[in-house]
Amino acid sequence: MKFTKMHGLGNDYLYVYGEVPGNIAELSQKLSERHFGAGSDGMIYISKSNIADFKMRIFNADGSEAKMCGNGIRCVGKFVYDKGYTDKKFLSIETLSGVKHLTLQVIGGKVKTVTVDMGQAKAEKPMDLTVNGETVSLIPVSVGNPHAVIFVDEIETAPLTTLGPKIEHHPNFPDGVNVEFVEVLGSDKLRMRVWERGSGVTMACGTGACASVMAAIATKHCHYDETVSVVLDGGILKIQIASDNTVQMTGPAETIYEGETEIC
Repeated sequence: MKFTKMHGLGNDYLYVYGEVPGNIAELSQKLSERHFGAGSDGMIYISKSNIADFKMRIFNADGSEAKMCGNGIRCVGKFVYDKGYTDKKFLSIETLSGVKHLTLQVIGGKVKTVTVDMGQAKAEKPMDLTVNGETVSLIPVSVGNPHAVIFVDEIETAPLTTLGPKIEHHPNFPDGVNVEFVEVLGSDKLRMRVWERGSGVTMACGTGACASVMAAIATKHCHYDETVSVVLDGGILKIQIASDNTVQMTGPAETIYEGETEIC
């Protein structure tokens, strides 16, 4: 099986063009393991679609399937263009959270950055959870997948690895949830770290960046129709949310290496 390892701001996946095999959960777990496998946050399969230019399916490092990945879908755009599966610079991609639209920025025949129309984000009312006897305030946000956004005063001391997994598996989120810790640096700049559902700490989360800006707008830290830079461990994403809550995300997509494995 041939694969391409790619990343968007350090959020890395193994990309395969073809149909998803029956043992995908086991395969994603084995290949994602960073010491005995290729090492990644999961696997993304790209195939033909009846309703869009291409279809993507996302499998986390624990074998579970995700509905959407903002960093992953940018790399899908680069994959299909750079490898000659399409010559279109405006693409539609079928995902489990609906059809998303990409605009590819091409330099020297290769895709460098991608703007994704992420659809609508929806922020719910703030919620207080009891975790280990303590109250945690967060804002649930949907960006086609679930997020819990927690605003903190100092991002570097945020309880990412201790509180993150407990909220991911909290009874209030029976299907799990992505957990974002966010420090407000200004009305046009946020610092975010993420505990991703099914993968743990990752360098970046595209939908998480969108959710963080949506939560910041809901709490009046940021504003509609203004571009917000979200600083992640792996780099910066540019997010703009219109007054109807539709989200545009722009960021890089990069190829790391091509690989081949006998695991099937």
